[in-house]
Amino acid sequence: MRKVLFAVLATLVAVAVIAVGAVGVDYGTSIYAEYRLSSTVRKAADLKSDPFVAILAFPFVPQAMRRHYDQLEIKAGAVEHAEVGKATLEATMYSVDLTYASWLIRADAKLPVGKLESRIIVDSTHLGRYMGISDLMVEAPPSVTNTATGGVTASGISDSHGLVFSGTPKSAGFDRRVSVSVDLSIAPDDQATLVFTPTGIVTGPDSANQTVPADKRDAVLRAFSARLPDQRLPFGVAPKTEGARGSDVIIEGIAYGVTVTLDGFKQS
Repeated sequence: MRKVLFAVLATLVAVAVIAVGAVGVDYGTSIYAEYRLSSTVRKAADLKSDPFVAILAFPFVPQAMRRHYDQLEIKAGAVEHAEVGKATLEATMYSVDLTYASWLIRADAKLPVGKLESRIIVDSTHLGRYMGISDLMVEAPPSVTNTATGGVTASGISDSHGLVFSGTPKSAGFDRRVSVSVDLSIAPDDQATLVFTPTGIVTGPDSANQTVPADKRDAVLRAFSARLPDQRLPFGVAPKTEGARGSDVIIEGIAYGVTVTLDGFKQS
């Protein structure tokens, strides 16, 4: 009886060791693939540093063998970007076909993608410098409809109307911090231009709670008005949604059934 018990235990231990080893090999292979892809994106897109890359696949090896990744994410922060100086670029790909690439994706490989989400993210510091409001803070609309991600879209982006911009509009000759309701939109004449349209002064809770004299009102509102050109999304995806997440302004586009190459990650 003891011999049978020992044999069973030995078998279970052996199976466990094999399973742990297989998981370790799978995890190590995925980490290597992500490392190589990050380096390849940096070189192909002419970035200053390696971006964050995640291949969301477990187990990884079977997907690599099938030449198909369910989901792939690329995020590059502090990218030198037109007009605002620095921005974050993101791309999330679903159903990535590796038929024309290996599991270690080459820089020039064509990647058919079932769904592609593409984003430019500009933080309030760099946006404030561009607008001439050094202490700018951006907040989602007070009436935003929350989802599990904290916004009105799956990626947590707020509605584009009624964002609250707070800062000191010195260009208007006004040296007190105010809050202004601002709508975001894409310029009808140029899909790469984001338009900021102030609609009114905001007072009360969760604002600077500063009234503006009637003779200063128009000048203060103009200080929060702007056009931000050359905001081309990764892989040339057309913008679909504009809004805020945290204190960042985000432009997002979604495309289906497209084919991309890694050098298209950075467009400007």
